[in-house]
Amino acid sequence: MPRGNPSPKLAITVDPDTHAQVVAAAAAAGVSVSAWMTSAARRALRVRDGLAAVAEWEAEHGPLTRPSWTRPAAVPGWTTRG
Repeated sequence: MPRGNPSPKLAITVDPDTHAQVVAAAAAAGVSVSAWMTSAARRALRVRDGLAAVAEWEAEHGPLTRPSWTRPAAVPGWTTRG
């Protein structure tokens, strides 16, 4: 019986090229495929959440414009963390 709280397992199917790239990327990073995939999934989830936050902000304040990308203090409703 495993000790502690074992991590859930996922079985996924990927095409051969993606498989080779994932295995190579994990090896280059010096981590297991599981660790590399976990990191990639976390990154994808942060991107998804960030895009959702932008969409929510735009629904309230209107679309972000190119000038506002470089001058966030000029954007209505923008706050900085700190």
